[in-house]
Amino acid sequence: MAEESAGAAPFAVDGLDELRAAVGTTLGPTPWLPIDQARIDGFADVTGDHQWIHVDPVRARESAFGSTIAHGYLTLSLCNYFLPQLLSVHGVSMGVNYGADRVRFPAPVPAGSRIRGHGEILACVDVPGGVQATIRITAEAEGQAKPACVVETLNRWLA
Repeated sequence: MAEESAGAAPFAVDGLDELRAAVGTTLGPTPWLPIDQARIDGFADVTGDHQWIHVDPVRARESAFGSTIAHGYLTLSLCNYFLPQLLSVHGVSMGVNYGADRVRFPAPVPAGSRIRGHGEILACVDVPGGVQATIRITAEAEGQAKPACVVETLNRWLA
């Protein structure tokens, strides 16, 4: 499950005022990340989701996808992996994942493909002790016309 080499540094802001001022900023892309069968099988083991379309390459070859595909929730979880590669917030005590609003899986991620993330800071609102940012993260699969996952993440950075 080797990751690709590091790419450009994330977009960096210093403190909550700079984060607020960054609304509208586009982020990324990240380096490509291979999605091999071993990663898909590992996710199946962790979640208990061993549906054949994810873990049975022989049977999956006969499906409409032509191969096994990554779980949608595997792709979604990798959006959190992409976030610190897209954005770095300095001068705060901590950042926490608060949740997600809208999530969609427009296209599958075939085993053996690569994905990468893009982002956009959509909004920042003050919350007790800090700022909550809504960041749209889009995971694209190499060579696919549609994105694999689009999620509006909610992240809090505390002073």
